[in-house]
Order: sequence, then C-alpha cells, then structure tokens
Amino acid sequence: MQVKAMTKISSVDQVKAISEPRRRAILQLVWREELPAGEIAERFDVTFGAVSQHLKVLREAGLVVVRKDGTKRYYRADRAGMGPLAAYLESMWGDSLDALAALAEQAEREEEQK
Repeated sequence: MQVKAMTKISSVDQVKAISEPRRRAILQLVWREELPAGEIAERFDVTFGAVSQHLKVLREAGLVVVRKDGTKRYYRADRAGMGPLAAYLESMWGDSLDALAALAEQAEREEEQK
C-alpha cells in the first residue's frame, strides 16, 4: 500500500498560484460550478496541456479539487482549502484598516487642534 506524504500548504504557495492571470480566471470559472477539464480548456487560447498544468498548480496549492468520472476529470474550487490564503489576505486587510483608522484619528485630532 502506497501512502502519500501530507504537505502543508502555505499562503505563499497559494499567492504564487493565483499570481498568474490564467490561473485566477480558471479559479473564477470553477468557483460556482464544477467543470470538466476539457470545457475549462476550451475557454482559453492556449493548449489543453497548458491549462492542465495550470490546474495542477491550483490543485497542489489547495485551491481546486478534482473528481474523476470515467475518463473525465472535473474541477471545482476548494473553498475550505483556501484557508491559508484567506487568513493571509484578511491579515493584510486588517492591517490596512488599522492604519486607515489611525490616520483618521490623527486627522480628527489635528482638526480639533485648529
């Protein structure tokens, strides 16, 4: 029996995966519905092999899951697998909001001093 080693997926891996525009477009396609690889590939102006490689990167980053049915492979977004990416983006967003709040408070204090 062969056992696959579990690898920890990081937010860095996920950010790298979505840094390529076609991979973001693929992720958007499979966000709401599961699609076969062939149908995904038809929507792009690159070879099926190129789309297959993009799907592999997304899968390895934990952003999509694949289901086999006969000879077809169906892909869908793995929303639960996006945890590291979501946490990373939320932390950046939170930092930005904190900085914005501090600027607003500073501007308010300066206005009161006038």
